[in-house]
Formats: sequence, C-alpha cells, structure tokens
Amino acid sequence: MTDLPAATAEHAEAPAYEPSGSAPASAPAAPSAPAAPSGQAPDFDPADLARLLTAIEHCVLVHDARTKDILWANPAARAALGFTLDELLPLKAPDMSSRARPYRREAGRAWLQRAVDEGASVTEWCYRSKAGHDIISEARAVRVDLARGPVVMVQFRDIAEEKATRRDLSRTEGRLQAFLRDLDEGIVVLDDEGRAVFASESAGGLLGRDPEALLGTPFAAFLAPGSASVLRDLLAASRSGGGPVDARCRLAAPAAADGSERWFAVRCRYLDIEHDLRGLLLLCHDVTAAVRAEEEHRRDAQYLNHLARYNAMGDIAMAIAHEVGQPIAAACNFVAGVRSRLAGDAEDSALTWGLEAATRQLDRAAQILRSLRAYVVRLEQSKQRVDLNDIVADCACFIEVRAREHGVTLRWDTTDRPLPVHCEKVLIGQVVMNLAFNAVEEMARWPVERRTVVIRTRERAGSAEVEVVDAGKGLSGVRVDRIFEGAFSSKGDGHGIGLALSHRIISRHGGEIEAADHAPRGAVFRFRLPLCRRSP
Repeated sequence: MTDLPAATAEHAEAPAYEPSGSAPASAPAAPSAPAAPSGQAPDFDPADLARLLTAIEHCVLVHDARTKDILWANPAARAALGFTLDELLPLKAPDMSSRARPYRREAGRAWLQRAVDEGASVTEWCYRSKAGHDIISEARAVRVDLARGPVVMVQFRDIAEEKATRRDLSRTEGRLQAFLRDLDEGIVVLDDEGRAVFASESAGGLLGRDPEALLGTPFAAFLAPGSASVLRDLLAASRSGGGPVDARCRLAAPAAADGSERWFAVRCRYLDIEHDLRGLLLLCHDVTAAVRAEEEHRRDAQYLNHLARYNAMGDIAMAIAHEVGQPIAAACNFVAGVRSRLAGDAEDSALTWGLEAATRQLDRAAQILRSLRAYVVRLEQSKQRVDLNDIVADCACFIEVRAREHGVTLRWDTTDRPLPVHCEKVLIGQVVMNLAFNAVEEMARWPVERRTVVIRTRERAGSAEVEVVDAGKGLSGVRVDRIFEGAFSSKGDGHGIGLALSHRIISRHGGEIEAADHAPRGAVFRFRLPLCRRSP
C-alpha cells in the first residue's frame, strides 16, 4: 500500500507467494499425503498450502513488514482491484487507494505499522481499482512471522453495500424516531405479565413519566382500579390471538392541576416479532377532551329533561294555585262564620286562639299560592322592599321545629344593621328554609356533639348576604359549578331539585348563590341580593 521498490525475484519465486498468478485449472493434483496421526497437525506440502491460500474468497494482500511493499495478492484481491500480480507489485499507495484525505499514504503506513507492533489492526480503507472505482472495505492487517521474515497479511472485503444498508437503516430509524417523538399516540408493549418491555417517548408524555422508567413496571399501576381490570381482560384475550381490540382506560392519578380525570383510548393486539418483541402492543392516545364533551352532552340532556319537568311543574303549580285557592277561601269564610257566631256568647279563649291560629295559617297558605302564581307568570309587581333580616326571622320558627326534630343546635348570627332588598318575600323565605333544612338534615347523620348549624346575615360589598354553615361531609368532591344544576344531593332520596330552584329564584332576583367546602369540615351555602338604595 506504500511506495516501495518491487519485490525481489527470490521473494517472487517463493512457492508460498505464487508469483505467477493462481495455479492453472489444468495443473495436476499433488499426490495425497499420508494422514497425520490423531492429535497431531497435518504436514501439508508447500504446494498444497499455496493452493489453500489461493482458494480463499476474501481479498488478501501481503506486505513486507519493514518496507510495506506489496509482496503478493491472492486471486480474489487481483479480481477486485482489476490488476495482475505483476501490475500490483510496483504500485504506490496513491495508485490503488482513494484520493480522499482519510486514505492518504501516511495513514496507510501508520495502520500497517500498528499491525507490525501490536500483531493486528483493523480499519476501514477505500481501495481504488484499475478502472477507477472506489472500494469501501473493512481491512484487517495481521503480522505473520515467516521463515523469510515478518510480513503483514491484509484481508479486506467490500462493505459498500453494508454501509449503504446501514445508512438506510439509520435514516429509517431516524425517521421513525421523529415520527414516534411527535406522534400523539403512545406505543407500549407489555409482556405476558403486563409489564412494559417497550415504551415510546410519546407514551412517556401521555403517562407523565420518563419512558425508561416505564420499562419493567406493571402497566396496571398507572391505571384506576376499573381500568386495571379492563387491561387484565385485554391481556387474557390477547393470548388467544385474534384481531385488534379497542378499549378506554382512565389514569389512576390525575395530571391536571384542577384534579380532573384523564382518559385515553387504547387499541391493542398481540405482537410477535422473531428474536425481538413479543407481547401485547398498546396504541394509546388522549381522549380526555372527548370524554368531557360526552359528559357535557349527557349533562345537557339531563338539564334539558329537568327544564321540561320544571316547565311542567309550572303548569301544575298554576293549576294547584287555582284549585287549592278556592277551598282555602271557603275555609276562611267558615272560620269567620264560626267566630261571628261565637261573638254573641261568652268567648272561649282557647277556642278563640285556635280559630285565630287557623286563620293565620290559612292566610299564609293563600299568600304562598299568590306568590307561586306570581312567580310562575313572572309578575314583577309581586316584589316589595323588605328587610332580609325580617325574612330570616319569619323562617326561624319553621327551622327551629325541624332542628328540634333532628336534635340539631342552631346558632343565629344576624346583623343588627338593616338589609333592605327588593324581592318577593315568600320565595326568598323558601330559599332560606331550603338551605337551612338541607343543613339540618345533613347534621342529623352525625354524632350529637357535632350537630350544629350556623345561620348568619351580613352586609358585604353592597349586597345583603345570608350564609348557612354545617359541619358535615362537605361537597364530596362534586364540581361546584354543577351543584345548582339539579345534580347534587347529600340525601339518600334527594334529587337536588331544591337547590336548582333556589338558584333560579336568586338569579331571577339579580342575586348570586354559591357553595363551598368549609374548613375544617362541612359545607357553606350562601346567597346575596342587591341592597336597595337608601333614601336621602
């Protein structure tokens, strides 16, 4: 491979180097040598050794260890380079190597010298054929000590196709990695025990973990209990083969800051790549937005159904107000008649008190019916200016009765300042009682020492506020924006319609109603109504 004088005639005529080219095909076969004793290396004839060396299919060049001259080339090397042996012997390095910088003369000499010093050296070398074609080769130089002195035997093979194949594989791998990295779908392969043996980067992003950390981990550990059972069923079904199976799974730990659940769709099928991956292939992609949209759709459908019932209730309320109003009016007339008959006799104080109480209750029933009729037909003139403290005081008697029935203690914390509001008195009273009754019934399920409900009134930011606080289980993780949609109730037989109607009443009055968890335990419900402007 270097610029050195041609080999001497003595070396060229050595049998082991076969200077005149390969042995002719018609050359007579050498007589058979006697078999070597068992356990002893056979004693080959020099001509047989020359034939064996000539028959090697790898390209072989022999260099002088000191001068680096070419001493011999086997037929495979001569065919690959397109030179005869006589043409090769005087060649210089630039005549049979690529002119690229990595293959310059100094680099070739250094490589051969390493083989002389260390016994062997491997490199990638680009030979240049007689026709001018570059031959990218893997070349292995080995020092061989012969009787005539040390030589360097170079074996090389064309690796151009292998390099092209490696480039194609590397390019394909790069593309796949780019596709997988930017793919929304996560790819996970599970073994028969459900442990991850492969996970793409997108799968790690989907699960919020490093892909390497997923390997060897049971995939069910990342799923909610219900979804873990779905995965087990998929694993069992995959062992029996068949086509791909679709399913939905829910992550065990929500990743969103608001604590909302995350869902992903899974397509799975059994995978068996020879000498590589075998198990259940999972293709996952996030469908949280779709699941939430479906939930919203179901909730909207439920709300529309609720509105339909609500409208029907309005029609029924009108009918009830009309039908019940007549017997109440008749009862009032009968009570008045009894009282007029007793007026001429000595009045019985107990009987008189009973008739007066009955009259008050009948008047209240009539007032409720009038308010109900006014609310349904939206008669704004039914509103009046009233102190919110007075409304709460009017409801106190009914709330006290309910609290005593359940052994609940009431704490009243009402402000001394007037809270004038423009509202329909009976309807706002119904809201106060609904919130208070809910709190009382919630506390009835707890130990006696905890059965306390606080009801307070106050002025806040230009509004009159009523607040009801209990020490129960709180809102139980229910989204606050759904509590007043008719979907929340802490009672076993409740349906949440009372809260929905309370929300409708307060909203119609231009106010706000809200709910929240109360520290350290329980819930707080409050509503606010705009304060009336004070007279100058």
